[in-house]
Amino acid sequence: MSGMSDTGSTQVKRSRRGRALLLLVVLVLIAAVVVHLLRAKKPERPVAPQVVTVATATLGSMPEILSELGTVTPTATVTVLPQLSGYLTAVGYKEGQDVQKGQFLAQIDSRQYEISKQQAEATLAKDRAALAQARADLVRFTQLNERKSIAEQTFADQQFLVQQDEAAVKVDLANIAQFDLDLAYCHITAPVSGRVGLRLVDPGNYVTASSSPGIVVITSMKPTTVQFTVPQDSLAGVLQRMSTGASLPVTAYSSDNSREIATGTLYAVSNQMATSTGTVTLRATFPNDDEALFPSEFVNVKLLVDTLQNAVLVPTPAVQTGAPGDYVYLVNTNNTVSVHKVTLGPSDGKNTVITSGLAAGNIVVTDGTDRLSDGAKIQAAPARPASGASAEAPASAEAPASGAQGQHKHARGGASAAVDAAS
Repeated sequence: MSGMSDTGSTQVKRSRRGRALLLLVVLVLIAAVVVHLLRAKKPERPVAPQVVTVATATLGSMPEILSELGTVTPTATVTVLPQLSGYLTAVGYKEGQDVQKGQFLAQIDSRQYEISKQQAEATLAKDRAALAQARADLVRFTQLNERKSIAEQTFADQQFLVQQDEAAVKVDLANIAQFDLDLAYCHITAPVSGRVGLRLVDPGNYVTASSSPGIVVITSMKPTTVQFTVPQDSLAGVLQRMSTGASLPVTAYSSDNSREIATGTLYAVSNQMATSTGTVTLRATFPNDDEALFPSEFVNVKLLVDTLQNAVLVPTPAVQTGAPGDYVYLVNTNNTVSVHKVTLGPSDGKNTVITSGLAAGNIVVTDGTDRLSDGAKIQAAPARPASGASAEAPASAEAPASGAQGQHKHARGGASAAVDAAS
């Protein structure tokens, strides 16, 4: 009996070991499956293409314009000063009145100068009588000298006396002319045509020669000029055009650039450059028949230097600036974009000239550049050509006008990626 019980116990133990081994194998298989599932790569989701707006580079004309700040400078500003002393007795103008050259302005009391002139005339009459007597005596002395009836010295002395009396008469005539001039100075007239300002001295005041602030200030209104400065880098183009005899048009706009005031032409360039600012002063003349330009007024000036023909144009928002310099996102045939360096020319704010780096027909991104990087896939809206003189409607995103070089849009989010790709 004991042998049978040992055999049964052994079978039970073997059965338990088999179940445990089976359970272990199952657990190992489950663990392997779990590890495999965890290590398995999730399927990559395709990156959605960026939706952007594009435009086509075209050929067109582009005016090369310099936009500067100018000041209206009259051709003449004259402060009328008294040239002698006396009481101001009358004023012959109204404040703000337009006057012509030679028109009466003011009167200084002239009685003192009239009396002095009368005294000079009396002295002249006396000296002329003395001269006449001396000349008559010289005639007699000449006859006596020919007969050797008088001493030679007496005859010579009479000749000298005549010369002295003649000189005295000339002095008297000069004194009278001086008093005539003083009387003319008492009657003050306008030295130039223009508009008088506010009255500086009232009648009854005693004025002196060249006394400040003067009698009145006269400012010429038409024609007038506008002075402005241009950078030294832009001067060569201006001088080159002027040397050919071309007339460079200049347009003056209001201080807020909202309206055109007048048009004129450039006629003078200063002979020196300001070393502190690196600029040179230019001057343009305007007819100003309507007197829209007011002296010392600040205006915005646009100088048309030249017009580029058959230039490659792209919308200004397409131009980006980063570490590589100026670049655009060029659309490739496989609906991807690449960073493309370009060299910029003039800009009118809406469009920019590309002097090198692009050709007509290339497609560039104009909107959505902040989300792009080199090689990114895009979904482009219909391409629109850049507008030139002979091109069609302009691309979207219009920037304000900014002169010859323009103001280009700077890349934001995607600029760093573009920089990395370009480097």
